[in-house]
Amino acid sequence: MHASTLSTADANRLTTLLQSSNSNTDELEGAGAPAAAAYESHSGGIVETLEDLLEKAQDQLSDARKTEMTSTHNFELLKQSLQDKIKFSTKEAAASKMNLAESSEKKAVASGDLDVTSKDLAEDTQNLEKVTHDCKRKAEDFESETQSRGEELKALEAARKAVTEATGAAAKATYGFAQVSFFQAHQSGPDSLVASTATRLVRDLARNHRSAALAQLASRMASMTGVSSSDGSDPFGKIKGLIRNMIGRLEDEASEDAAKKAYCDKETSESNEKKADLSATEEKLSLKIDQMTARKQKLREQVASLQKSLAQLSKSQAEMDKLRNEENVAYVQNKQDMEQGIEGVKLALKVLREYYAKDKAHDAADGAANGIVGLLEVIESDFSKGLAEMVATEEGAQAAYEEETQENKIEQAAKQKDVEYKSKEAVSLDKAASEASSDRANIQTQLDAVVEYLQKLDDQCVAKPESYEEKNEEETGRDRRSSDSSENIGR
Repeated sequence: MHASTLSTADANRLTTLLQSSNSNTDELEGAGAPAAAAYESHSGGIVETLEDLLEKAQDQLSDARKTEMTSTHNFELLKQSLQDKIKFSTKEAAASKMNLAESSEKKAVASGDLDVTSKDLAEDTQNLEKVTHDCKRKAEDFESETQSRGEELKALEAARKAVTEATGAAAKATYGFAQVSFFQAHQSGPDSLVASTATRLVRDLARNHRSAALAQLASRMASMTGVSSSDGSDPFGKIKGLIRNMIGRLEDEASEDAAKKAYCDKETSESNEKKADLSATEEKLSLKIDQMTARKQKLREQVASLQKSLAQLSKSQAEMDKLRNEENVAYVQNKQDMEQGIEGVKLALKVLREYYAKDKAHDAADGAANGIVGLLEVIESDFSKGLAEMVATEEGAQAAYEEETQENKIEQAAKQKDVEYKSKEAVSLDKAASEASSDRANIQTQLDAVVEYLQKLDDQCVAKPESYEEKNEEETGRDRRSSDSSENIGR
């Protein structure tokens, strides 16, 4: 016991007791034991003092045990609080890392979409420039053809005017004679020269303007001149008719070309616009399908991961249940043993106390008795402390088990719902991707039809350059027809 709790009077009494015990021992060694009736006890006050000291020591021991139990309980509470805080902080850190990974993945997907969109925009811009260039070229070709036909019409008008004004009097003087034989005799004279000049003029115009129609007109003019010279009819009248017919046909062709150009421009513009719309729709559907496919794959991976986590969670819960059962069985057995031990020690203390209190003949052996009783009380205290610690440990383990089990149930329910929702979303995405693929196939069919129609329009509306073989064949045929006409005129 603490020395500070021992008063001065008690200390003096203890000193006196020790001194008297030593003196009595010395005296007893020199003399025999006195008679039983002559012995008187002088230790009444000492026993009371020792009992008081024992009571104070027991009170101090009880307070120390209570303080120890309170400190242990507070320590366990603080330890449990810190463990919960660490566990929740770990979960929050894991959730933050998962959110960061998802954000990084979304950023990567968005960056990929931006790259695809930028690439598509560049291709569309390039296609627009190409279409604009083609339209401008076709417009320039049309203007060139229109100008060429205008010049051709002017040339024909000049030829007609030359034939009309320059050959009127000569035709009248020549073909107005009644003597056909005279005309036949002079067919190689001035009238024939005028007709040949008109034919050559038209042929030169055809060669300069590279007009097949003028070349054909020149050939027919030469043929008509020869026929008229042989039958005595007016060749210039027929030539005028040919020129008028040619002018009318060229005007009709120009009108048809203008209408055809307007039709071609309209159809080409509408087809190109439709092609652009279909291409954009097809690209959007492709991008949408790719996104849904990627999302579906990601969902399936997440579902697989969640199912794996659920399996691990079930396995961990089963192991935790098994361990808790084993700990509880051991606790019940150990608690029963400790309670039985405490009851045994209490019973021993009761027996000893009753014995020493009843048998006054053993007052001289109070020191040894008190030592045994004190030892038993220490054993009882240790047993009680061990039982309290055992109960506190069991209660803490049970509380932690129940809390962990509840958290596992919540986590299991959440993950099962995630699996259910993600599976439904994956099935929905699969269906939507199938529908989008069907829509894309339909769009691609329409796009192929529009491309084919644009190719037909290009074949119909865009003039193709004439090959060298065609030009050579045309020139050869034209020279052959001119040679035949000259021979007919000569005959």
